[in-house]
Amino acid sequence: MDATLSGDVVRAGDEARERFYDSSGYGHPVDAGALELAPVEAAHLLYRGDLDAVADPDGTAMDFRAFLTSAAVSEIEFLVYKDLRDRGFYLSPARDGWTDSAAARSAIDDPSVDFVVYPRGSGPWGDEVAYRVAVVSEREAVASSDLGDLVLAVVDEESELTYLETERPEIAGTSDAELPEDVPGELLADRVLLWDPPEALYTNGFYGQPLDDQIGDVIQLSLLEAACLARTGVLDVEGGAGAVVERGQDIEGDRFDRRLRVYEFLRESGLVPKTGYKFGADFRTYADVESVEDLGHSELLVRVLEGGHSFSPRDLALDVRLAHGVRKKMVFALVDGESDDESDGIEWLSVSRLTP
Repeated sequence: MDATLSGDVVRAGDEARERFYDSSGYGHPVDAGALELAPVEAAHLLYRGDLDAVADPDGTAMDFRAFLTSAAVSEIEFLVYKDLRDRGFYLSPARDGWTDSAAARSAIDDPSVDFVVYPRGSGPWGDEVAYRVAVVSEREAVASSDLGDLVLAVVDEESELTYLETERPEIAGTSDAELPEDVPGELLADRVLLWDPPEALYTNGFYGQPLDDQIGDVIQLSLLEAACLARTGVLDVEGGAGAVVERGQDIEGDRFDRRLRVYEFLRESGLVPKTGYKFGADFRTYADVESVEDLGHSELLVRVLEGGHSFSPRDLALDVRLAHGVRKKMVFALVDGESDDESDGIEWLSVSRLTP
């Protein structure tokens, strides 16, 4: 069977609907049993030998090699399309009106989506979507605003594929220690010392780090912990919370303000954030802390970034692999705008490795 390229569609003849759409979910049915195919779909059918050739507007017949190397097809989109087909999925290019699925039509409204992938055993005639896929090269920057409820299909320089699932997670835990008030502390160069700390502060709230391993010993607070505790009246330090925040700003600049907003939001949401330095992140978090004696395993690694950040797929892959290696989930806190009661001006994005 032959087909003809016209603009950004390939039109196949009278028996194409029955042969390609009804049986395998390719293309978009039009009149009299004909079918419109996206160029990437036509390239796959050429590759399989199901199409003999595609004629260009001048009537020149193109085989798979000629068609794939033409301007009509993106080679990285073809690699992702072929891989997902090889894995047993039917999928549609994200084009308006090319699917009967309400869920797929909703996905297609997002300009960052390249393919709508259906659950195995379903296709464009069904009403479920398994994945919304965006195709990128490893060298291509990805705006944070385009991510969330989206799978990034990253094609590296050796044509290997990595799938990264991005979501907008709910950030919540159950940690809620009852703390004392007006605990005296001493501000040093880049931390605060509590010389006579109440036991609950560390044991139940998991604030700070003992100078020695003995409970009740001197507690060292990070500037983030100290600023948070001073703002809530737990810590009494000379100059108040403002002095601690100013010290943090002197050391880190605006980055301290962003990290403090995230730290306070995590605490208010029932999580306990501790430094993520050893993992290359800002924080690691514990969702259900009752006592440090029964602490359990931290669940999230959190990296704090400015709102509007653009990600390198290479950096995403590195963060995700590191988090996976230490049995944690990678989460990004994107800080922008004014605080509000719900989000404190923070957008949350989680990224994890996916095997479709």
